[in-house]
Amino acid sequence: MAVTPKRENFAAILPSVNADEMYATYYPRANAGLGVGTIDPAWFDTTACYQYSRVGRKHAQRSGFPFVFVPDVYDWDYMKQEAAGTVTKSALAGEILYGNNHGKKSLQKTYLAQAKATGRVTISPLHMVTSVAPASGGGYTVVIDQLNTNGDTTATKTVIADRVFFAAGSVGTSKLLVKLKATGALPNLNGEVGKGWGDNGNVMCGRANHLWDPTGRLQSTIPCSGIDNWAAGGAFAEIAPLPTGIETYASFYLSITRNPNRAQFSWNAATGRVDLNWQTSWKQPSIDMAKTIFDKINAKEGTIYRTDLFGVYKIWGDHLTYHPLGGAVLNKATDNYGRLIGYSGLYVIDGALIPGNTSVNPFVTITALAERNIEKIIATDL
Repeated sequence: MAVTPKRENFAAILPSVNADEMYATYYPRANAGLGVGTIDPAWFDTTACYQYSRVGRKHAQRSGFPFVFVPDVYDWDYMKQEAAGTVTKSALAGEILYGNNHGKKSLQKTYLAQAKATGRVTISPLHMVTSVAPASGGGYTVVIDQLNTNGDTTATKTVIADRVFFAAGSVGTSKLLVKLKATGALPNLNGEVGKGWGDNGNVMCGRANHLWDPTGRLQSTIPCSGIDNWAAGGAFAEIAPLPTGIETYASFYLSITRNPNRAQFSWNAATGRVDLNWQTSWKQPSIDMAKTIFDKINAKEGTIYRTDLFGVYKIWGDHLTYHPLGGAVLNKATDNYGRLIGYSGLYVIDGALIPGNTSVNPFVTITALAERNIEKIIATDL
């Protein structure tokens, strides 16, 4: 789901960033680099694999909510061929987060392919950085575990780097930086490291529809539409698939909400691990915001929430996030371009920079911010 936030919401996401530059230059650059596209509305209206989305559209509109098509990075021509049975199925074979190696324009096909094509980049999968510390002769000593597919360490490598970019995702980057500060490898990192983490307000739910509203035995795993109640209720809901291979008569949703709660990563010396102080009760604002959509739809349609999708008699999927953000927030743990405060030559370039919420799916914003920051860093530092 490759969504650019509404311009009016941007100031609340990254207040220190020039929004005009982002929307004129860096969001377009990110969307082009990622290969973002939108489903053909005519095909959407007729294909069996989006029956679930059409039911979601009908229910949203009958309750007065705006229905929107949402861009993403799937090859829609490929999905049409999947539906026609002429290519190997991927989105129509239940593949989504992992294993979708056909129609999904994952980074291996876009940014990483372009980087590798320069001849200046070596991509080393199954490597995990465990330490970064100033080297005696300048630069940084980077210690790396090489792993096998079971997660076992098969070798340990050490390299010296002039500059190090932390791009391990919000959780990976934040945990590593907190560890390095607390254990004395990078003691001059400031007190903002580890703070400002949020879950993008993610919460999930399902609704049990009437028998006259089947959602389809075949469901594309790539959501392409949503319900926008951000301005009135603080919630934007993906109309999500539930690709079980059987008819469920269930509508399923992932909501992004304006949850104000922020957590902090901290070093636990007793366990030698980094902890996150997120509290389950902090999900309640997200549930309340999501209910501004789904309570109204249920009342209009005479339907009820499913209580069997996340446990026994449990309505809300409040135990997860697809969109971790923050932990090394821009202009707090770093300067306004991702340079870590306290050290020259260390940078954060990923979702750890974004303070907990983007109002929509975040990865286009993460990419656009990376485009902005790296352009400045190349021009001034390199």
